[in-house]
Amino acid sequence: MAVQGEMLWFNVEKGYGFIQTQDDERLYVAASGFRDGELPSGRCKGMTVAFEREVAEGDSRAVGVHFVMTKDSPRARLRHPRGGTSI
Repeated sequence: MAVQGEMLWFNVEKGYGFIQTQDDERLYVAASGFRDGELPSGRCKGMTVAFEREVAEGDSRAVGVHFVMTKDSPRARLRHPRGGTSI
């Protein structure tokens, strides 16, 4: 079941970041956790994302992450896996 939250930050060079869930939980997200390899490449703080929660070795992390555009979403550029950008 998909859950929604907000991106807190994501560091492209290091390949990870964190998402704040609607329950005020912080979840780790790795670059491999984004659906279709679309990584944020600019200011992504506050962007709404949908994701699945995965528990491995007692730790929760976000997988299948994708951006949900709402009328109040900040605009950010996304890095597409085949080059170029979207949004």
